[in-house]
Amino acid sequence: MEPFLSIVIPAYDEAERLPPTLTAVAGYLEASAKPAEIVVVDDGSSDRTVAAARNAASQLGRPNLEFQVLENGRNRGKGSSVRRGMLAARGRWALFTDADLSTPIEEADKLLDAAERGSHDVVIGSRALDRSLIGTHQPLFREISGRLFNLVARVTAGLPFHDTQCGFKLFSQRAARGVFSLQRLDRFGFDVEALFLARKLGFSIAETPVHWNDAAGSKVTALKGADAFLDILRVRWNDLRGRYR
Repeated sequence: MEPFLSIVIPAYDEAERLPPTLTAVAGYLEASAKPAEIVVVDDGSSDRTVAAARNAASQLGRPNLEFQVLENGRNRGKGSSVRRGMLAARGRWALFTDADLSTPIEEADKLLDAAERGSHDVVIGSRALDRSLIGTHQPLFREISGRLFNLVARVTAGLPFHDTQCGFKLFSQRAARGVFSLQRLDRFGFDVEALFLARKLGFSIAETPVHWNDAAGSKVTALKGADAFLDILRVRWNDLRGRYR
């Protein structure tokens, strides 16, 4: 039976956080009483992330809740892991979320509701539309950098969204196949690329505010953050070279 919803979770050295996250996600999906699946993509972790994911799958799996645990073999980047998970997802809808659940999984209801009410192919969670929903803020430097990044994304990539980087995005199966079969960036700029491609392919996109809390242990270093700015230029360059045809 085709799952109604697939939850894709990229994971890198998340052996500690992953078990409670998968328990929370499984509980949410079971409460919906609809067939669903969880797809964990391990990005070459050096800890027991894979073992933790497989153990959770054996304990939490049910007839209406399936698991996939995929291994990249080596560290390729969040963009690569999300791409692999979204293309492997079998659900009518596929949502990717961070392993730290900085956006509570229950917020998926908002995205699904927005998608169905507005007949949208893609709905993205946003921290910027209603900042009162942010419980724990990022350090000031990272928050300012994030706002600057979104400004550059709007100007350079032509994206009309207020928050491209919130790791909580919902795609219809058709949109996921179309977008992630073309998506190329492996690191943290992949969100901009995915939204650029979704617009280029003509999919309807909505942005909706979600609750969000900064979680300790971010994998985004200053160097990786700076490279994400360059990724915006790479998206435009790839498009000019015809790599997204």
